[in-house]
Amino acid sequence: MKVILLQDVKGKGKKGELCNVSDGYARNFLFPKNLAIEADSAAMGELKSREAAAAHHKQEEIDAAKATAAKLEGKSVTIKAKAGSAGRLFGSVTSKEIAEEIKKSLGIEVDRKKMSVADIKNFGEYTAEIKLYVGIVAKITVKVTE
Repeated sequence: MKVILLQDVKGKGKKGELCNVSDGYARNFLFPKNLAIEADSAAMGELKSREAAAAHHKQEEIDAAKATAAKLEGKSVTIKAKAGSAGRLFGSVTSKEIAEEIKKSLGIEVDRKKMSVADIKNFGEYTAEIKLYVGIVAKITVKVTE
């Protein structure tokens, strides 16, 4: 019997999947515990519409990430920092400071956890990579000045 799982079932599948189980297992275990529903034409139509909606939302996220990457690519951000006599910074410039400066100067909100940048402890120019989505990366130049 074909069923659509309403919750994750160990050994059978994940929520929303269509799987083939024995009739007794479905009638005696899955249906009474509301773990699955029978895969009739109405349920299959609903499953296909949910999958289509999920695919549409995923495509929208990818398009938004590509648009953000196009806006960020090649841009530069200037961060002012204080330094000691040897030219070394007091502390370092963090990804949080870079994300705040991007939001302030470019108007684009970026998650600091998805940003990779080398330790910035001196003045100069550095390249930061921002991972916006799987396979979509934007590179931005960070200039540290006094």
